Amino acid sequence: MYLKSLTLKGFKSFASATTLQLEPGITCIVGPNGSGKSNVVDALAWVMGEQGAKSLRGGKMEDVIFAGTSGRPPLGRAEVVLTIDNSDGALPIEYAEVTISRTMFRTGGSEYAINGTPCRLLDVQELLSDSGIGREMHVIVGQGQLDTILHATPEDRRGFIEEAAGVLKHRKRKEKALRKLDSTEGNLTRLNDLLSEIRRQLKPLGRQAEVARRAATVQADVRDAKARLLADDLATARQALEQELADESVLLARRQQVESAVAQAREKEAALEAALREDLPALSAAQETLASLNALRERFRGTQSLAAERVRNAAGVMDSDGEQASDSRDPDELEAEAERLAAQESEIAALVAEQQTALEHAVQARKDAEDAAAAEERRVAGLLRAAADRREGLARLHGQVNTLKSRATSAEEEIGRLETARADALARAERAQRDFTLLETKVAGLDAGEEGLDAEHEAAAAALEDIEGRLGKVREEAQQADRDKAGLAARKEALELGLSRKDGVGALLAATDRLSGLLGSVAALVSVRSGYEAAVATALGSAADAIAVTDADAAVAAIDHLKADDLGRAGLLLGGGEAEQTDRWPGLPAGTSYAVAVVDCPASVRPALNRLLRKVAVVDDLEAARRLVADLPDVVAVTRDGDLLGAHFASGGSSHTESLIEIQAAVDEATAALAEATASWERLSFDLARLENERAVAQQRVDVTLAKLHESDATLAAVAEELGQHGSLARAARAEADRLAEAISQAATSREQALVGLAELEQRLASAEEDTEEEPDTTEQERLVEVTRAARQAEMEARLALRTSEERGRALHGRVDQIRRAA
Repeated sequence: MYLKSLTLKGFKSFASATTLQLEPGITCIVGPNGSGKSNVVDALAWVMGEQGAKSLRGGKMEDVIFAGTSGRPPLGRAEVVLTIDNSDGALPIEYAEVTISRTMFRTGGSEYAINGTPCRLLDVQELLSDSGIGREMHVIVGQGQLDTILHATPEDRRGFIEEAAGVLKHRKRKEKALRKLDSTEGNLTRLNDLLSEIRRQLKPLGRQAEVARRAATVQADVRDAKARLLADDLATARQALEQELADESVLLARRQQVESAVAQAREKEAALEAALREDLPALSAAQETLASLNALRERFRGTQSLAAERVRNAAGVMDSDGEQASDSRDPDELEAEAERLAAQESEIAALVAEQQTALEHAVQARKDAEDAAAAEERRVAGLLRAAADRREGLARLHGQVNTLKSRATSAEEEIGRLETARADALARAERAQRDFTLLETKVAGLDAGEEGLDAEHEAAAAALEDIEGRLGKVREEAQQADRDKAGLAARKEALELGLSRKDGVGALLAATDRLSGLLGSVAALVSVRSGYEAAVATALGSAADAIAVTDADAAVAAIDHLKADDLGRAGLLLGGGEAEQTDRWPGLPAGTSYAVAVVDCPASVRPALNRLLRKVAVVDDLEAARRLVADLPDVVAVTRDGDLLGAHFASGGSSHTESLIEIQAAVDEATAALAEATASWERLSFDLARLENERAVAQQRVDVTLAKLHESDATLAAVAEELGQHGSLARAARAEADRLAEAISQAATSREQALVGLAELEQRLASAEEDTEEEPDTTEQERLVEVTRAARQAEMEARLALRTSEERGRALHGRVDQIRRAA
């Protein structure tokens, strides 16, 4: 594996894309100061994941991007591509060439890629860590770092060598694994705490869950009861609504009929008023026409009278002319007649003046009569309109009165229905409350029993928990005892393997059934007090690994057996003989004893052991041994550690091979410990079985108390359910009664408002009916019309009389003139 190429683009001083082709071996980059040699090394460290800007000789990471010159603007990103030849498979990736690229943007973003595939910095680090290179490996020595390496301490150099050898990867993994282990241990601790807390809370939570289940059941029943009550209320409300809608339909029909009749009456009244308004001009015109006709009639009568008078005058003139023609009258007579006629003319002139005055009076009277008639006609028309308005107002008042009466009646009926429903709801609430009270008494009794069952169950559970705790402790102790027993058995077996010999001693021990006089190995026959094994083994020397025989014949037979079969050599300890009296030996200082005093053995080998251990004393240390030998030169001192010191010989040191006595002592100790561990294990197994039985009994008691508690809970839940139903019924009935009372109050308020409005309208109607006048009296109008007609007639007659008098006067004046001419 080697670096094959390095491409830099926009990295520090490399503004343009620059590719360096590298070959296996040593590549040297030379150039003047500032040419960018160090930038190439920085690029290598950077592309391999370097994150420290100071390591790249910059203040911040964005400083690696080309900053621009006077002739070239700065770039927006820096990119380095490193190609590694992986033909030898040093990198754990299935490519002969591996391309690692890193891109830094001026905005601060950074991208990594392996063979063109985007990846994480961690992926790059893990890929390079297996090859011994990377940003934390000391394969790149930058400026100023060589002096640090040269003056490094031995510990630092060791660190450099380990990191160069690839130890860093394993150390990182170890640290990561240790962190995970610490985290896991912490999590296990928290998990154990949580488990303990959860176990502690399980039983109360179980009780709470049971209560919650019961509460859920009760709530479901309550919801069902509420739904049924609401359904019943809905059905009742729908029935009432249908009844109200039916009543409303009837009332609406009656109202429509009344409104239709009122509308027809109003249309008829409006038509009559319109016809009246249309007929008024015609009536006035007709009255005027009548007045004109009356005037014409009077004028015609006057003209007729005038014509008749003129006819009479003409007849008189003709008669006078005839008389004149027939006879000639005397001028005096004629003069006298002329005077008479002149006098008549004067009278007629006076009459004409009077009639002229009378005509003026008649014209004035006619105008006054016409004005009075017109005023009376307007007054009567106003009275007719006022009467029509009053009739319309009375009709409206009658409609409003009828509406309020219907509303008050409906409110009264609604109040009655609501009061009946409220009384029924109150009765149901009272019954439900009575049943609720009875059930509460029953629940109180059940609660008292529940408390006793709770206490019994909790006591049983506490006893079970205590037994389980002791059982767990005993089980752990039994398991530990079993492990100890197994360990001791393995130790005993290993130590016994150490006792098994492959030399002559082992051959003789294997032939004890064929050779007589063999007592066994000295190590097996001798029992040394604990702590003195090394001292006794040193004092016995090679005899510690020997075999005890009864006498010399047995020893000779054993040696012949070894020689005959070429089984090796063996030491033999001959038994028998008289034991040396130890009381004749020199007395020892306090705290010191002879070796024979710490050794137990069969009587057959006691004399031989006493001879072997003659005047051998066991002391604590070499200093005590030196003092003892100096005081008693005949005594040989042996320390407990196995150092021997005599007047003319000494042995000891740090290296010490265990003798068979020590091994046998260890075997005996392991056997005793194994027996003790076995006894402890058996005792703990017995205790474990006993506690298992106690736990089964306690568990049965817990199950029985729990069953009783569940049965009590079921009974209590059933009663509570029934209690909840009755409570719900009572609350629903009371709520219904309250709603009905509110509805009654609202209906009563509506009724009172309707009655108050009805009283007010009836009062207004009564007042309007009392104030209602009859049809306007037209007598005065007719009288004035008649007066007007009479005035017009009088005016006409006055005109005719005036015209007649004027004609008579003119006729008389002509006759007078005629007579005077004739005279």
